[in-house]
Amino acid sequence: MTRAETLEQESRWALPVAVATLISVALIIGVRFVNSVSGDGDAEVLRSIHENGGSVTATGLMQAVAFALLVFPLVYLFRAARARSPQVRSQLIGLVVVAPLFLALSAGFAIVSQQEAADQFVAGEAKSTLTKSEAHEECVEEDESPLRDCETTKREDDEASNARTEASLTPFATGLGLAGGLGLVVALFYTCLWAMRTGLLSRFWGSLGMALGIATLFGLIIFLMVWLVYFALLVLGKVPNGRPPAWAAGEAVPWPTPGERAAAELEPDDGWDDFEDGPRVEPDDSEDEPPSEPRKRKQRG
Repeated sequence: MTRAETLEQESRWALPVAVATLISVALIIGVRFVNSVSGDGDAEVLRSIHENGGSVTATGLMQAVAFALLVFPLVYLFRAARARSPQVRSQLIGLVVVAPLFLALSAGFAIVSQQEAADQFVAGEAKSTLTKSEAHEECVEEDESPLRDCETTKREDDEASNARTEASLTPFATGLGLAGGLGLVVALFYTCLWAMRTGLLSRFWGSLGMALGIATLFGLIIFLMVWLVYFALLVLGKVPNGRPPAWAAGEAVPWPTPGERAAAELEPDDGWDDFEDGPRVEPDDSEDEPPSEPRKRKQRG
């Protein structure tokens, strides 16, 4: 596309992308308030899931929609970087699209697998592979009392864990979640890297986006929400210092390197800019006067 077509397309999609990004953030934050499942062990968690099936379904759907909406900001930023640098590999657009969708599918499968496991556990269909003697030894080592209650809890948690593992959709939820998580790391890292190189993101926000891609694997998704809110405001042009020049230019405007910034600071003031070969020396008026005759030295003798 031409530069004008790129700017027109980015302007047309700016509002939908920003809205989708903010909705995704709101849904992920809202999960914390809607989710009513609680419990210390696997057994208590599955009982809570069985009793709060509506909450589990609602939170799962909210997560699925939130992950699916991440396609909009990632694709928007990737295409903006691609339009400003031919070095961006266009083949990776597939990964940028698929990674959030895999996470969305994983959240949907997790709903069904959790409810299936909870139903089997409550119905007594799940079996424990932990014997009474093994449960007794673990309770003694952990110094839990009373021992009988501890042994019962250990065996029930083992039953609940087996129920989760044996649920029909658990392998799909786990596999898609792992693939989607790793794909999101690569997509976010690569996209933010080239967005920073082309001048679409500042060095701070570009580096932060790359780091947060990795941080999401460790559950630090709340910091990713901060970055997404900033990106939504950036797309709308509502950030305090304005958008980087590359957005309006429609081409790459790389950030100066530390060496270039240092060189710029050492440049002379504006008063010296007009002199190509150094400062001009004003002529001395005395040079225009004819030289005075040398004084004759008085001879002796």
